[in-house]
Amino acid sequence: MAKETKYIFITGGVLSSLGKGIAAASIATLLKNVELKVSMLKADPYINVDPGTMSPLEHGEVFVTDDGAETDLDLGHYERFLDESLSQKNNFTTGRVYSAVIEKERRGDYLGKTIQVIPHIVGEIVDRIKKAGEGNDVLIVEIGGTVGDIEGLPFLEAIRALRIEVGKKRAMNIHLTLVPFIKVAGELKTKPTQHSVGELRRIGISPDMIICRSEMPLNRELKDKIASSCGVEKNCVIESSDSASIYQIPLSFLKQDILTPIAENLGLGELKPDMSKWDSLVKRIIAPTNETTIAFVGKYVDLKESYKSLTESIIHAGANLDTRVNLKWIDSEKIEPGNVNELLKDVDGILVAGGFGERGVLGKMQAIKFARENKVPYLGICLGMQLAMIEFARDVLNLEDANSIEFDAKCKNPIIYLIDSFIDVSGKKQIRTHKSPLGGTMRLGAYECDIKANSLLSKIYGGAKKIKERHRHRYEANPKYRAEFEKAGLIVSGESDGLIEAIELKDHPWFVGVQCHPEFTSRLTRPNPTILGFIRASIANHVK
Repeated sequence: MAKETKYIFITGGVLSSLGKGIAAASIATLLKNVELKVSMLKADPYINVDPGTMSPLEHGEVFVTDDGAETDLDLGHYERFLDESLSQKNNFTTGRVYSAVIEKERRGDYLGKTIQVIPHIVGEIVDRIKKAGEGNDVLIVEIGGTVGDIEGLPFLEAIRALRIEVGKKRAMNIHLTLVPFIKVAGELKTKPTQHSVGELRRIGISPDMIICRSEMPLNRELKDKIASSCGVEKNCVIESSDSASIYQIPLSFLKQDILTPIAENLGLGELKPDMSKWDSLVKRIIAPTNETTIAFVGKYVDLKESYKSLTESIIHAGANLDTRVNLKWIDSEKIEPGNVNELLKDVDGILVAGGFGERGVLGKMQAIKFARENKVPYLGICLGMQLAMIEFARDVLNLEDANSIEFDAKCKNPIIYLIDSFIDVSGKKQIRTHKSPLGGTMRLGAYECDIKANSLLSKIYGGAKKIKERHRHRYEANPKYRAEFEKAGLIVSGESDGLIEAIELKDHPWFVGVQCHPEFTSRLTRPNPTILGFIRASIANHVK
């Protein structure tokens, strides 16, 4: 008999960016640690098919799954908290839903019927939720946006209908809302929460639990007031106040006994998770023994959400090495030959992150040159690897016009070029040119990489001969120059079907460039080896 999946629907009210994703991931972590099989789903009401073509300034980071899906950054939180790899079925948008329904209509699947939001759009959403839940004890579904948004109504109708279909013992509604502190009055206000719950009820959904996001703790009287006015049990008002680390949230929820009402609602019996390992790592995040400083060189440094997975992976490595990693954010557009020494003189390691476009490239190469010449540990990710090769070609190989055809299509020495075809993660051949649509021309998902024996990369991965990491890029390192590079001391230490996947410097304590995005597979309980190796090298290089 197929497993009867139970559902937890999480909605948000008052305003966005309250931390629904973190709350959802925290509950999932607690449930996983009582040996339940848990998965997660993010349903996004925006009309883009996926976030792949959206600017980081619009939407923050694009997170990539093993199977090559470009998803919402919340999926990164889900994976990092759950320590599980998710897939394209764990995130969908209004755009994807409508595309699927229109495709079915064009095919004649609806037998000539008029296509409507109810039942067809809502039915498609329900089907996708059910599919994501298959084989799991519990599926946690986060509905993006805020209650009251017009674009979110079909999603809310879908979870209302699904709960009626499966029954109250198989589904519960959790509503996350804001309890603001009004400084002038000197008190927390519950009215926004009451209004938000009222809006939810008008749609036909009554919350079973309310999570209150606030700047400070809620007293018992206030919690009881919220419970009474919003129609939930007293033990179903949970606070989520500001924390030093997002990884404290599961522990805070556990302390408030969040699992008891969840277990009662869903008939899960007594739940006692073992969070000892998690607690130990969190303590190392909050109060570590050591510290190191990393220069984080990028062009979106004013918007930290653009590098969410990377900054979290650094936290993971730091926690596992009992070290606080201080990030010195440096805007690559502001780095020049005249100020590079001053900007980087006090750092223990230099990281150049991935990105697209020519803006800030020269500054990044100045930082790379500094790391190379001054023997400072260096990690280049994606574009950071490509620029390390261009910088080396210009400065060591004396190829003055060395460049990427992304920046100069007519350069004589295209160190980085666009390959015409490649095999994607599903084994299909993809063709790409300069004119290909942006949404379908990238190498996306997890690919295997062969590691050179006795290399630094081999040491980083514990002697592994083959690894698998995720990618998100359009351009590749040109193998034409490989012999010249290796003769001069820049070694190819990782490759995949002739593609250059990793480089390192021969006479340097720690200088690594990787074409993949190692940050996508990092977890608090299992940090990525490349990130861990880089932080370990930076600790060893700590400026006293």
